[in-house]
Parts: sequence; structure tokens; C-alpha cells
Amino acid sequence: MWRLIVLRHAKSAWPDVRDVERPLAARGLRDAPAAGRWLLDHELVPDHAICSPARRAAETWELASAEWPEAPPVVHDPRVYEADANGLVDVLRTVSPTAGTVLLVGHQPVLAELVLALADRDPGAPAPRPVTRTSTGSGRSSPPAPSQCSRRPRPGRGCARGRPG
Repeated sequence: MWRLIVLRHAKSAWPDVRDVERPLAARGLRDAPAAGRWLLDHELVPDHAICSPARRAAETWELASAEWPEAPPVVHDPRVYEADANGLVDVLRTVSPTAGTVLLVGHQPVLAELVLALADRDPGAPAPRPVTRTSTGSGRSSPPAPSQCSRRPRPGRGCARGRPG
């Protein structure tokens, strides 16, 4: 059995580029190495990493892992960029049971939904239960209707309130 560490990408900039190409902002460039140092200081350096291929997530990974004596193997999995919580569970099911500590670098709100779903599961259950998103983030009810959203819903992400993660 392995341990999961979930890391949202550091603060991103909003230049006029496709979402997947957004870089880290100045604050993100400072915060990502600090996250790496925190993991090192708390003896939580992962043995394996799975990262969204979005530029801001990849930059977060590179800057955080540069703080460690040796960076573990990383997989830049395109499913992490588009997945809902169930999709992330599918990604995590590909991890070897002997992996040790696994770092998942991705995006909000789906990372929070994943954590809530995993925290709510029966410890005796063999795998996480399917997750559905609610406007409250409870991970139990159906997604809100599009008419309840302030912006058009994104696939697998319920309402897009404000800027995406």
C-alpha cells in the first residue's frame, strides 16, 4: 500500500494563451520550490510522481523536485489535466502497490474532490467509490444544472466558477 500526496500546481499567470500553456506567475515560481523544500523537510519526498501535462503543473513539478537530492520518476499523464475525480482514481489505479509515496500534481477543483472522496471511503473497501461532484464539493450528489452555473460547465468539472484551477 502506498501513500498519496496531492499537490495543486503553484499560482499561475493568465497570459493570452491556451489554458494548457499557462505558465506559473512570479508567486508560483517562488512557491513551487518552497513546496519541494517542505516535502523534503517533512520526509515526504515521493518515490513516484504523476503530473498533469499542463505547463503550470509541469513547472511546479520541476521546481519542487529540484529541491530534492534526487527527483523520482515522473509520468506526465494527459488524463490528469482533463479528469474528474473518478478519472484520477483510474490514473491512481495504475500505480504499483509497492510504489511507496506517490505525488499527484494537478488542478482544482478536482484534486479537492478526489481528496474528499478518498477521505470519505470505508477503510475496508478495496477501492474508492465513484465520485459525483456537487456545487458544495461534498462529492455525493449530482452535478448542478448548467442554469445554476455562473459560467458554462466544463466536462467532468461541474460549474466553472471564476477562473479554472
